[in-house]
Amino acid sequence: MRTRIIWNDRSTKSKLLIILGSVSATLALVLLALNLTLGEKKVHQDIPRLYSVADPQFKRTMGVLMGPAILDGNRAQALVNGDQIFPSMLQAIRAAQKSINFETYIYWSGEIGREFAEAFAERARAGVKVHVLIDWVGSSKMEDSYLDLMKSAGVEVRKYHPLKWYNVARINNRTHRKLLVVDGRVGFTGGVGIASQWEGHAQDPDHWRDMHYRVEGPVVAQMQAVLIDNWIKTTGKVLDGSDYFPEIKPVGDDHAQMFSSSPQGGSESMRLMYLLGLTAAQKSIELSISYFVPDDMTRQVLIDAARRGVKVRIIVPGKHMDVDLVRRSSRSKWGKLLQAGIEIYEYEPTMYHCKVMIVDDLMVSVGSTNFDDRSFRLNDEANLNVYSAPFAKAQVAIFNDDIRRSRRITYAEWKERPLREKVHEHLAGLLGPLL
Repeated sequence: MRTRIIWNDRSTKSKLLIILGSVSATLALVLLALNLTLGEKKVHQDIPRLYSVADPQFKRTMGVLMGPAILDGNRAQALVNGDQIFPSMLQAIRAAQKSINFETYIYWSGEIGREFAEAFAERARAGVKVHVLIDWVGSSKMEDSYLDLMKSAGVEVRKYHPLKWYNVARINNRTHRKLLVVDGRVGFTGGVGIASQWEGHAQDPDHWRDMHYRVEGPVVAQMQAVLIDNWIKTTGKVLDGSDYFPEIKPVGDDHAQMFSSSPQGGSESMRLMYLLGLTAAQKSIELSISYFVPDDMTRQVLIDAARRGVKVRIIVPGKHMDVDLVRRSSRSKWGKLLQAGIEIYEYEPTMYHCKVMIVDDLMVSVGSTNFDDRSFRLNDEANLNVYSAPFAKAQVAIFNDDIRRSRRITYAEWKERPLREKVHEHLAGLLGPLL
């Protein structure tokens, strides 16, 4: 026999609503506090400019002080938009013989999501060791049927940091990385998620503009290590041996390193890597950034670069921005940047999701990291740094092509925007650390 409770007492209903409201408000405050406090202590002091990017000391600093060694003998290839990115990734997956490791933030339902799931499943049935790590939040729009398809084929699938009542403190720590390593020899990283928005060639507002990179050479072992580190955190299982870390011989002329960060182990290192690169700039800085909400110190480093004669150009999303609050917060911080002569462009055709930094036509950093507190402090991120003049110049050519599809924002235009816009952007700017 079941007991049925009938709520006839209005007073009881009111009390219950008040209690639920209080609990919700308390939870919201807890999450806000976690968002503000999670992460390691920031670097606050000025970073002295001791060398340029071309100086050998710069590479020594990046490879010793900052962490992963810079390795020679690599070959990096830029892939522009989904029409180039997805076929290259799927081709590598379907050719796998030993192992596949994949980690991503966004994995949603749709044709491309099913295609990846089927490719993973087919290789698992063929005896390939397939490990898929997807973020719990980022995969919220993914059909369970994709997970069932992969698991039934033998794919090991895990979700990163699923929310439980006892681990609410890590709700804001997501894996924002986009990494794929096949047979320990071929790696991919960049900005794309597995969703229909990234298909096509950025031909309309429904299809986003983005970059991904295919990599071969010794640096792929570093990419694999980054992937396996989060796999260990999630499952407690170590993936080792020649199926994951084979001997890799040099295949090209690019020097490269795989940089990673997380709140549990070096959240400040990614921000410091960016700051060192910007501080060392002597001639030019090109930034393709989908979410550009820089803190005070980062803005000052950019301004200092412009004042010493460095040409600084930044491309950000325009009216097709997927998160309008972030766009407003970003625009609130442009005044001093524009006054210093920094060129800011809004990409017009569609959402601009690229994350690329090019310094002095020599250093290129590509991957998942945005210019905001969430990337620098809260998320797990991964960037590939390539030190190669030919590679960098090719990326500048792609950047210039994006400039032609963008509209430059002048200081006069920014200053004269409507009052209502200024108020909204100022309020959004106050939320910068939370975005």
